[in-house]
Amino acid sequence: MIAGVLKEQPGENRVSLVPDIVKQLGKQGVTVWIEPDAGTRAYYPDESYVQAGAVIKPATEILQQADIILSIQIPDEQSWKSIPAGKVLTGIYQPFSNSAIMQQWADRQLTTFSLDSIPRTTRAQSMDVLSSQANIAGYKAVLLAAWSYSRYLPMFMTAAGSIAPAKVLILGAGVAGLQAIATARRLGAVVEVFDTRPAVKEEVMSLGARFIEVEGAADASAAGGYAVEQTEAYKQRQQERIAESIAKSDIVITTAQIPGKKAPILITEEMLDRMRPGAVIVDLAAATGGNTAFTENNRTVVHKGITIIGDSNLPSSMPSDASKLYAKNIFNFLQLLVKDGDLVLNFSDDIVQGGCITHSGVITNERLRQADSVKL
Repeated sequence: MIAGVLKEQPGENRVSLVPDIVKQLGKQGVTVWIEPDAGTRAYYPDESYVQAGAVIKPATEILQQADIILSIQIPDEQSWKSIPAGKVLTGIYQPFSNSAIMQQWADRQLTTFSLDSIPRTTRAQSMDVLSSQANIAGYKAVLLAAWSYSRYLPMFMTAAGSIAPAKVLILGAGVAGLQAIATARRLGAVVEVFDTRPAVKEEVMSLGARFIEVEGAADASAAGGYAVEQTEAYKQRQQERIAESIAKSDIVITTAQIPGKKAPILITEEMLDRMRPGAVIVDLAAATGGNTAFTENNRTVVHKGITIIGDSNLPSSMPSDASKLYAKNIFNFLQLLVKDGDLVLNFSDDIVQGGCITHSGVITNERLRQADSVKL
């Protein structure tokens, strides 16, 4: 079996496999082809792949001959249109945001596995790319906010006077939010956290943050760690509590997303107007619309003195470690697809089935099949 790794498009610095994982796959009878300079932006030169047993091949050969093609983001249109029927693609393809492309891949008889769609179960934890990458995003979001903020984060007592610690509000206590809490606390900030799931209160408090409670939240226990739609009455109470905290916050990190839907607006224009000039918001939900009324993905917007940074791809700014973690996720997922060096698609496995988006000419993901934008 040949696994081919494509070089990502400009703006994406990560790579699907790192040399250590290439070596492990080689021991299992998998031949790895790497496009030239695929790992350069993540500080893995071609030589390191060759030493690990990979073969450097042009993209044209990888697209035509590899049994499974690995790319974190969707390849450019010219590339994927050259892939023969029956090939397998694996990456983080955000199928709900790219449903039209997924339909075209189905029409072309391509099999697609999008690892952001695998079930978030205990068994799948080692393959959970959302968690491994969100951990980095939460860490980097705080550092980015601290760099953009005009004041100190920790308390300082000097001969010239005292500096109060920055007040950080984190909306969402998933993997990214929890890492953001830990990082902000290490930097000496005072941290408050809001989440619709009361079950995360203990984790939040164990990290030294204050948990903001709003009663009446919908049960999110079956949502795989994601936010769920809430009632209008709850949303009203939620906005009131968030507004109180926003008004006194110096830095806000937002992380709330709902699979297959636009990110909820948690910070309205009225709330922004109550923030003090110089405050910073880092919106990690920017790719799906953002959690503020003015978020723009991959852009920094200044609204009445408030800096709003929209960035859903912060892991790409730490490409070396992000690639290392992602490659391990890929390796663990491939253990379900590779048997004695051959590609075997076992759709009776719930993780394989859950991660599959297209196969045998159809959209296989039921939720995506029901999306209006998908042609059935």
